Amino acid sequence: MLQSLIHRPRRILMTTDAVGGVWRYSLDLARELAAGGDSIVLAGLGPEPSPEQAREARSFATLVWLKCPPDWMTRDEKDLDSLPGELRTLVQTYAIDLIHLNAPAQAAGLDLACPVVAVSHSCVATWLHAVRGQAPADAWSWQRDRNKAGFDRAEAVVAPSRSHAEMLQVCYGAIEGLSVVHNGALPGPRPGRREPFVFAAARWWDEGKNAASLDAAAALCDWPIQVAGPLAGPDGQRARFDNCVSFGPMDHGKVRRLMRRAGIFVSSSIYEPFGLAALEAALSATPLVLADIATYREIWDGAAMFFNARDPHALAGCIENLSHDESLRRKLGRRAARQARKFSLGKQVRVMRDVYNRAALTAAGC
Repeated sequence: MLQSLIHRPRRILMTTDAVGGVWRYSLDLARELAAGGDSIVLAGLGPEPSPEQAREARSFATLVWLKCPPDWMTRDEKDLDSLPGELRTLVQTYAIDLIHLNAPAQAAGLDLACPVVAVSHSCVATWLHAVRGQAPADAWSWQRDRNKAGFDRAEAVVAPSRSHAEMLQVCYGAIEGLSVVHNGALPGPRPGRREPFVFAAARWWDEGKNAASLDAAAALCDWPIQVAGPLAGPDGQRARFDNCVSFGPMDHGKVRRLMRRAGIFVSSSIYEPFGLAALEAALSATPLVLADIATYREIWDGAAMFFNARDPHALAGCIENLSHDESLRRKLGRRAARQARKFSLGKQVRVMRDVYNRAALTAAGC
């Protein structure tokens, strides 16, 4: 394997944000890389992390926060002009060997000698394509161009699923150096006594999470649906629950414990490039009820129950069937846990090291 070609530990600069799933992805990956001998500098963009988030990050990495916003939080491309300079300063200060960018747009205009790996967790173009059936236009049209420039600049591009990789190429055309590396997750609390409630976790202000369908289904179910995650977004977006029991933002450890206790885990998302919450729930053998989208079929086919994402009655029907069939819940939980074990952090790190090595060889002209 390529990882055998390059043995020395690396000094890796990894971008992150504290708003969505990129935070958990970057922390879990960075922790494993650090355990293997790499030094990690986490460079955050956007709203600053909570004290608890910052403490976790600083327990194994250097954490710095940049002035530049994430590309998806601004409508003025000029707001991003400072990013190459900020990253260049960090590369020089910490003698960085490789840059791992958790948004391809961050690679646009980056003039550095060290290799650049860009991971697409989501983007405006693929989000619009999946959620609204549209292409970026008007105030968002520059997003596609900037992402395309980032793809072209990076020595390697990563998508977390085949379905997202395919959607990227539908929206952007062929992407050189594109590979798929599935996400991993830390093992969760051991399965325990199940309780008669449904659980879901997401940043609900995101239209792609489909909060309205979940809330409509809750009115039709005997079991209560409990949801964790923010209702208000950084750009004024809002979601509302009238029928679900909403806890609002919640500590990640508490989310994992609720996943362990829940009788059923649901994801109503219309757009999921991977779906880390479903993996975390499955690691505790919680039966999965998932929107019938390409990503979830790719990862969970045969290990979950699926429903039409835009049909609350279909979702409610799945929940009602499962809530009245303990044997089926146990069977689906076992299948989910068995499938989840294929997506370990150890495997993710091994494959990412191969990507890093290929990027280093490309940057060196090999």
